[in-house]
Amino acid sequence: MAKMKKTPRNVGQYSLKHMPQQYKRTRRPLSARTIMTRSMLTLSSNSSTTGFFYRLPMEVIDIILRQLSVLEMSVLGMVSKDLTGYVVDHISSLVWKNKMITQNFHHTNSNEVKSTIQHYRALGLLFKRCTLLLPTKDRLKFIFNNFSQISCFMLEQCLVPNCSGFSSFGVFLQTVIAGWNELECHRVFNFLCDHTNLLQKIATVISRKPGLLSYRELQIRLFCRQVLLDPWLNRPECQFWLIELLKPWPMVSQAHLLLILYGPLLPEGTIGWHDLVDRVVPHGHLWELAKSILLLLARFQVKDWTTDSILPILEELTVIPEPWNMENVARLLVLCGNHLCYTFLANKALNGRLHDISRLIVFIIMVCEKDGYHMNWAVRLVHQIYQVFTTAVEKLYFIQSLEGMFSKITREFFELPVTGEIQERETFQMLCVLLDSSARFHAKFLHMFLKDE
Repeated sequence: MAKMKKTPRNVGQYSLKHMPQQYKRTRRPLSARTIMTRSMLTLSSNSSTTGFFYRLPMEVIDIILRQLSVLEMSVLGMVSKDLTGYVVDHISSLVWKNKMITQNFHHTNSNEVKSTIQHYRALGLLFKRCTLLLPTKDRLKFIFNNFSQISCFMLEQCLVPNCSGFSSFGVFLQTVIAGWNELECHRVFNFLCDHTNLLQKIATVISRKPGLLSYRELQIRLFCRQVLLDPWLNRPECQFWLIELLKPWPMVSQAHLLLILYGPLLPEGTIGWHDLVDRVVPHGHLWELAKSILLLLARFQVKDWTTDSILPILEELTVIPEPWNMENVARLLVLCGNHLCYTFLANKALNGRLHDISRLIVFIIMVCEKDGYHMNWAVRLVHQIYQVFTTAVEKLYFIQSLEGMFSKITREFFELPVTGEIQERETFQMLCVLLDSSARFHAKFLHMFLKDE
């Protein structure tokens, strides 16, 4: 009887070693990622000349870009040069321009104004980033080609009061050129003047009698202030733009332009040229003008702008359109601070203009009394002017002229023609201020000289 063969333990099974090739298990590949991180996208973009987006149809790319906000698009454009090109092509399309650039600037509430200004700040960031690799001239050309058709951004194109176009344009321009050097900003100024005819429009206004072209004056004021000057919180940048605006003109025209930019503005939207001549204006109406003068004399002085160059402009300011009310001159000098006020008066002292100095000092003392300044400041100012004179005779003449001026101005108040009850009350109040300020000044003055006795 034949012996049965012993069945091996692995009967009906194949060992891995002897398993046929077609039955061997192979490892399945991991599924491809459907989401790529920013770093992976960058690596993918750097690994080829066309980048990750090259594999997508242009229609899909446009769909993606349409879903992005302005800020998101500005970030995407910084990933690679290729993506910058896609973003530039997208924002150059008429559809995108009509949707994102053409805005309504005639709002009825402050929230809408803030929203529009924020939108144009974001647009400034987008255009700054997507033109980063272009030369300055090409950057400006690309930017202005996109915004030059907006009437609210141009001088004398929008007649709607309280339009926020200039403010939006100013925020946009500030965002685009933030961090640019002085040479590049100078090119921006020239480019802007060429596209808006700004210098020609200024020349037309300052060559005419103040107030004759009131609408153009207001347009120049709003454009220069809201587009070039006010958006800058830092004084050096604001100083740069103010000097760029003043530099092309002679001294008399510079004074005229300063008053257009920073002179008192009446409620009806015109510059109060004749208010400075005919009546006393509050210190708030002169504060912006004083700040502009101080800006030109800031510690980061420019070579061509010193105290000596400002004094003639200050002289011209106070006679446009005619000699100002003397209290307005005194108030402007007080607001300009001790250094400029003293220099202005000392310059007159050296030229022998005792009458002018004495009259100004009396009104400066009145301003200190009315506006709440310490009378000690006026006393020290008079003492400084006193030291300018070198001989005892000159010093005596100065004191006599000052004291005589107090009496003369008091008589002038008594002799003012009175045509109504209101004017009579105002004249009496001014006389009381003069007498009170004179008493306070002389008390401080005598105390200064007698305290060491």
